[in-house]
Amino acid sequence: MKVLFCASECVPFVKTGGLADVAGALPIALAKEGHDVRVILPNYRVIDSYWKARMEQVCSFDVLFGWETLYCGIKRVQDNGVTYYFVDNEAHFGVTEIYGDGISEGLRFAFFCRAVLECLPHIDFVPEVLHLNDWQTGLIAALLKTQYAAKPDYARIKTVFSIHNLKYQGIFSWREIAGRLGLEDRYFTYEYLEFFGCISCMKGGLVFADRLCTVSPTYAEEIKTPFFGENLDGLLRARENTLSGILNGLDYTIFNPSNDRYLTHHFDADSLEEKRICKRDLQRECGLEERDVPLIGMIARLSQQKGLDLVERVLGDLMRSDVQIVFLGKGDRRFVDLLNWANWRYPKRVHARIELDEGLAHRVYAGSDLFLMPSQFEPCGLSQMIALRYGSVPIVRETGGLRDTIQPYNMYTDEGNGFSFANYNAHEMLFTIERAVKYWNEDKDMWRRMMLRGMADRFDWAKPAKAYLALYEKMLPPAVAVQAPTKRKAAPTTPEVEPLMPTQAQAE
Repeated sequence: MKVLFCASECVPFVKTGGLADVAGALPIALAKEGHDVRVILPNYRVIDSYWKARMEQVCSFDVLFGWETLYCGIKRVQDNGVTYYFVDNEAHFGVTEIYGDGISEGLRFAFFCRAVLECLPHIDFVPEVLHLNDWQTGLIAALLKTQYAAKPDYARIKTVFSIHNLKYQGIFSWREIAGRLGLEDRYFTYEYLEFFGCISCMKGGLVFADRLCTVSPTYAEEIKTPFFGENLDGLLRARENTLSGILNGLDYTIFNPSNDRYLTHHFDADSLEEKRICKRDLQRECGLEERDVPLIGMIARLSQQKGLDLVERVLGDLMRSDVQIVFLGKGDRRFVDLLNWANWRYPKRVHARIELDEGLAHRVYAGSDLFLMPSQFEPCGLSQMIALRYGSVPIVRETGGLRDTIQPYNMYTDEGNGFSFANYNAHEMLFTIERAVKYWNEDKDMWRRMMLRGMADRFDWAKPAKAYLALYEKMLPPAVAVQAPTKRKAAPTTPEVEPLMPTQAQAE
């Protein structure tokens, strides 16, 4: 099977969040099953020079982008059995921050969507499946169905659209984006791309993709409700027969405490005494008192989604317990100020690092006793899986992938790999933390058993890869031979497209 995985970021080239981990690991897992899987992403300036030096030029061509004809180069790197393509255009991708600069961000990924479809004849590869990820690639599905569907080279391509976080939808001015992509005004309706007077790039994927997918079974159910649906729940309910939830996996070659390159001491289930040394090293690195007290780690984007408002509400109450906390992450000024204050107020018990530091993150996983994830919503989450692998017991809110991976401790059966609370409530979170701390202080044997259960859990990519392959196969007719497209210069046409979602009245 031929699969082209389209993403805005991908490990090991560029990463801001969990999407990059998925884009890096899933194609490798699919390739190990014997399939021709390739990845395409922008050639950002911020990609490390090590990878820049390994890139080879494949081709270059012009792309019509509204009133401009723009250069588009395609570069290639082959690694771990996967071919990675990089879309090159300095005007759009020569940036230091790949997200968050208004309409420039929208135009950046609109160009990327056009370039992905235009490059297929030039790279001599046409996939059977285009696997799209989040709003940055959503308009690929729209363009394929509206402007390329009548072309025999593209007619057989099927699309899967993965929702990694429904909250971020890529909402921009219709005129700015549609004008550049040649989208006709008849698609600026509720049934298609219109979203409160703007264009929603996320909606492009939700409406036009052949199949939809999220990154956990629970999140797939949650987003069909108004609370989690971000005003798209009606559409998702209308398309629920095409919607699947497949839990993300974890790359255990990267996250392995027995050989982690970021740790000075390594450990496994048979050498947990070395984890104590990792805890001492973390305390020393963070300027905390070197005492044997429960150490809580939290690594997250500093936002309300990640539950920082709950931490804000009860931090003073939590510090009445004899615990230490290490925070790591960047984000909203409100929570940056909170953590800077905590650094000042509790200098020997709290350490907050306002940055992204991969090495320190690994040391927090290894050195912490407990790992806090009180998310308002969490499509999948990888941190709780990593924490389990490093013997750090998770405390999570029961939502999305956190609910699918963490089984709360049952004192009567001595089962479970963590602690959890149901409601998004600061004092419910505080009670759960205090309960976990009590067990840590009073029952070391139970705590060791819980650690070992978590370290034995496996959430590798083998099972998700098989689930995605099954999803792909459902879309494809048997024994379809897909030929490479021929090179062309003619502008794409726009056939009639029937709405893939109900009218507004029907959806409601």
